[in-house]
Amino acid sequence: MRVLIVDDEPLARARLQRLLSQLDGYNCVGEAANAEQAKLLIGSLQPDLLLLDIAMQGQDGIALAKELLQCPTPPAVIFVTAHPQHALDAYSAGPVDYLLKPVSAERLKDALQRAGATTRAHLERHQIEPKLSYTLAGVTRQLAIKDVMYFAAEDKYVRVYAKGAEALIEHSLTQLEQQFSQHLLRIHRRFLINKSYFVALHTNVEGNHCITLIGCDIKLQVSRRALPTIKSALKL
Repeated sequence: MRVLIVDDEPLARARLQRLLSQLDGYNCVGEAANAEQAKLLIGSLQPDLLLLDIAMQGQDGIALAKELLQCPTPPAVIFVTAHPQHALDAYSAGPVDYLLKPVSAERLKDALQRAGATTRAHLERHQIEPKLSYTLAGVTRQLAIKDVMYFAAEDKYVRVYAKGAEALIEHSLTQLEQQFSQHLLRIHRRFLINKSYFVALHTNVEGNHCITLIGCDIKLQVSRRALPTIKSALKL
């Protein structure tokens, strides 16, 4: 199980990592000191489980856990906190368990085993294509990511270009990139493509680059900064 530790106290993170290292089947893939760092790492590392503190600077752990529930396949959450008074509110975010510091090795092991069972059951129920939820004219709609060719930033909004459809959404490209990191690839500050629609990378005589996609009549500009990442991700 891939575990991400999120706590603003370095000593607390070190203790949890030490306890994890003593248990078979668990791999600490990273550490974050606040919610913003955690969201970036969740997008890139795709952990199965968060060991999540509650009282942190900025967004607290409960708010982060509730936000993650909007993801197609959110990581399981075990709250690890020094504050028992947050328990009632915390369980509204659907955690696997609520541990009080200092956490004993046996208590952590029990919580991790429960998380493993929960994660396996969740995956069995949700082996479906990821979908993007958005609101249009006051109505909440869903669009399968497999049907999206690319996203383009336009002023304060992002336009979705999908098979036979277009829509304006309020998500940022960064949010989309983090939420659907396995499917999407940033090629420019304005463009995010679905990797499965990639056809070719072109270079003109001036040395500028662009990408063509299946079903898309236009060529999308590629930034020089993104080029190495694109070549690596698409194995070019």
